[in-house]
Amino acid sequence: MSNIAFCADERSWACAAAATGYLPAMRYDLNDLETFLTVMELGTVTAAAARMNLSKSVVSKRITDLEATLGAALFRRNAGRITPTEAAMHLAERLRPALNELVAAAESTAWDMDGVAPLRGSLSISAPMSFGILHLGPIIARFAAQNPELEIKVDYDDRTRDLAREGYDIGIRVGKLRDKALMQRKLCEDESVACASPAYLDAHGRPESLADLRDHQVIGYSHMPNSQLWQFQDRDRFVAPLVEGRISLNNGEAIRDMAVQGLGLAMLPGFIVASAVADGLLERILTGFPTRRMPIVAVWPPVAPMPAKLRRFIDHVAAELKDPPWQDPATQAPRG
Repeated sequence: MSNIAFCADERSWACAAAATGYLPAMRYDLNDLETFLTVMELGTVTAAAARMNLSKSVVSKRITDLEATLGAALFRRNAGRITPTEAAMHLAERLRPALNELVAAAESTAWDMDGVAPLRGSLSISAPMSFGILHLGPIIARFAAQNPELEIKVDYDDRTRDLAREGYDIGIRVGKLRDKALMQRKLCEDESVACASPAYLDAHGRPESLADLRDHQVIGYSHMPNSQLWQFQDRDRFVAPLVEGRISLNNGEAIRDMAVQGLGLAMLPGFIVASAVADGLLERILTGFPTRRMPIVAVWPPVAPMPAKLRRFIDHVAAELKDPPWQDPATQAPRG
């Protein structure tokens, strides 16, 4: 039998065996362990306290209590800064998957595997900014309304988050998945759309070939080189014609707005420009050259058994995106 007892009195997860003295006195409080991982992730007590809605003194005491229990220093303190020790690095590496498995096991046992019992606990979601605000928000809102006992946290950010390290249950990603360690489910596809305002095209001409792009200004996306963004299918392969521009931004909606104002050509996801194209604010160009189609996928760290809250959320989003609402067949470019 293990000589370690996990206790978390603040959550009423009392360890009866430890409380009655059947196990040795060494006890690890789950609150202390989670606080330790949060400090490791964010790098400061102040940031950890803000995320956990605790005072800095409470966070510091939890770390001190854990160090006393372990009999090992986890952080070096110097001039208000803390640096994790080697012992802390090893502990965090083994602790993250262990705690994830503990939570998943408790949820799958207590919260029904057949989709009947109400969902409880919390669900943390990471999603791209534009897609989240434009399309995912209402989908999550409907899921929240259907599950009033489930706490939901949503973080919209175009940066690719480390889901396991940063404590997210699930992420929604647009584009090819690079992290092969994550589980995934494809939700739908979206096409890139090359477009410009009618006023810009009237003034500068409508490109009829890929070579014509060199005579135009393009609006760049600062998270991706133009050679990766501006790609077209020419017969049996994708090519990246030479393009140049003086403006680049880090947000798709901002790029769309620049294009609407006539400042250049834009290559954007269909889910961002669909309404502007339908309203005549933007016009598709080079429709004879298909662009890349981007998968929109749900990704999550491997966990077994899969918690009901996660499985039911993925099913909900997949059903809502089966026929993407922004895709009007009348506005789609022909496929090659």
